[in-house]
Amino acid sequence: MINQDFFFALEELERNKGISQEEFITALQNAMTIANKKATGTPGEVRIKLNPEKKTIQFYAERVVVEELIDADKEITLEEAQEIKKTYKLGDIVSEEIKSKDFGRIAAQTAKQVLTQKLRDIERNNTVNEFEDREGELMTCIVRRVENGNVYVEIGGNQIEGVLTPRDQVPGEKYEVNQSLNVFVKKVRNTGKNAQIMVSRSSNGLVRRLFENEVPEIKQGVVVIKNIAREPGQRTKIAIYSDDPTVDAVGACVGNKGARVNAIVSELGGEKIDIIPWSEDPLEYISRALSPARVVKVVQTGEESAMVVVPDDKLSLAIGRSGQNARLAVRLTGWKIDVKSESAAIAELGRDAEPATGADPTEE
Repeated sequence: MINQDFFFALEELERNKGISQEEFITALQNAMTIANKKATGTPGEVRIKLNPEKKTIQFYAERVVVEELIDADKEITLEEAQEIKKTYKLGDIVSEEIKSKDFGRIAAQTAKQVLTQKLRDIERNNTVNEFEDREGELMTCIVRRVENGNVYVEIGGNQIEGVLTPRDQVPGEKYEVNQSLNVFVKKVRNTGKNAQIMVSRSSNGLVRRLFENEVPEIKQGVVVIKNIAREPGQRTKIAIYSDDPTVDAVGACVGNKGARVNAIVSELGGEKIDIIPWSEDPLEYISRALSPARVVKVVQTGEESAMVVVPDDKLSLAIGRSGQNARLAVRLTGWKIDVKSESAAIAELGRDAEPATGADPTEE
């Protein structure tokens, strides 16, 4: 059988779908095995012989000659084999060429269905294998459609479909067809029928990867991201640290005239970002975490719980709108934080709520 289009199709599959010629031939052999038995009633595993130079394809049904038949689809008795050719002996392979005219419409349809399903399986597995290694990465994608609240994007070199569910979208962000987005690859979900790449715009991982891309010192390990607390679309607090005393960790993240952090803020649609210098002293860390409010004193009140005293006129700033600033500080530090005004704290604790002599509270 001469078919140049077949060989062109093999090249297209490998180039566009990432399906190797070997995988396709194996799938085709399985499909032809089923179709051949359905069309002719003749069992046997189908082997395909290709001649790329002559652009020819030949199909052979093969069975092993055995003394006692166990698997009729793969074996043939010596007696039956010698009816085909007297010289056959045990262990030989009986090979019979299948002509295309032997296939009826039903058999051809069977082969097509089996092959189509197998190609889907191969493509799904290739997708899973490619993206399992890319979980946790930042990738650029293109919005292709928006349906029932989900945003479907085209991601990766093989134009794989990713899904941005409502919970992974940023409140207030609008997604338009053909829009380019940076997304965080959360998980590859293999449902058995297809593979879905779950991506996110609301994940803390997105902020982490954006900082790694913008700040060379983070990518090099000179500056370390200790923790991130985020309310997507509104505010993020990121705690950073460097054990190199010559490195200004905050300055590295902010960049010259704010260039680095502004690029990230722009990517996040104007989301505010507080860059917090991490401290191994938990009380100092809590004080910094409540930025931009000025803290008078932090008093430990229990295991991983503290009272934070702020000037009376800074109480609303420390707590934040709807409690957001204090809530993010709790998530960032892992401590329970009770924010009180200076006058309320002194009334409750007396002089213990006042700053230590010589203390120099600073505006964070």
